[in-house]
Amino acid sequence: MPGYDADGRSGPVTLQSSDLDETRLVLAEHFYSNFVDMLEPSESLDTQLRVTNLGPITIGDVRFGTDLKLRLHELGAYHVDLILSGRLEWQQGRDEPRVTTDTSGAVFQPVGDTVLNRWTGDCRLLAVKIDRGALEMQLARMLDTPVGSPIPLAPRLDQSRGPGRTWTNMVRTLAADALSENLGLTQNPLLAEPLQEMLLRGLLLAGDHPYRGRLATPGGPYPAPRGIRQAIDLLHSHPEQPVTIAGLADTTGMSERALQAGFQRYVGISPTAYLRQIRLDRAHDELRQAEPGRTTVAYVAHRWGFTHLGRFAGSYRARYGVSPSQTLNASA
Repeated sequence: MPGYDADGRSGPVTLQSSDLDETRLVLAEHFYSNFVDMLEPSESLDTQLRVTNLGPITIGDVRFGTDLKLRLHELGAYHVDLILSGRLEWQQGRDEPRVTTDTSGAVFQPVGDTVLNRWTGDCRLLAVKIDRGALEMQLARMLDTPVGSPIPLAPRLDQSRGPGRTWTNMVRTLAADALSENLGLTQNPLLAEPLQEMLLRGLLLAGDHPYRGRLATPGGPYPAPRGIRQAIDLLHSHPEQPVTIAGLADTTGMSERALQAGFQRYVGISPTAYLRQIRLDRAHDELRQAEPGRTTVAYVAHRWGFTHLGRFAGSYRARYGVSPSQTLNASA
């Protein structure tokens, strides 16, 4: 249960438990719905958890004292696990299985089924859950340009050196303050928002992703020209409608060549690929919220401009690591 200081600020939630159901409920409340398997039935569960919320960021200090497997499905948020001891074996979507230790943080996308294949008994980590919209909005502000979603963050963050080490130390320092029973400055309203922004900006500067080069440009990233911004707004406003490069160029007053080059420079992909991402994201969101008995994959695909169901399914699986029907049925 959380405590409160003299100013009425809530302290961290704490849990010490050997009960698997209680552990699952607290993890679901503060992180993600889950299924947990004990891999060493002869050993006892010894959950030690402290978690706090810093606006769009949730930080938890977590260990279980025995080997576990956790199935989390889609996270819906960006997430970084910083290993303090032990080892974490994990896989997301169709990516290859990975092993994370105290030299490299595990970086998870908001999409794709997530499985922690083995959380070793000696593994203790700082779990950092980051609101999807907050991180994407932060990147858009830093670039002064709308960005594709999700941000393709690399799955590994080097904790041993450079920017990755700096960001890790920032998280550890803030976690030590925020998870302490004697609340410090982390939860102070005058500092909370700047500290949250520092973590968001820091991750975008420390992690590998296609936008990192522009963020590192001397003098800061340059904003996209008005025509490119206008084209991006048009694609977001009615992504289900037919769009041609020629029509988009005419509407924005740009040549087709300039439009294509501008997207590659400021967005990182072509206008057609950007539109496909928007459509896939809209279809994905609708399938997650739909009732299986009331809609079909074919209906949602056609609604968002995909006329070839097989190609839609292939692109969907490549982006989210699961088939459209799996997403629809998981919403039941």
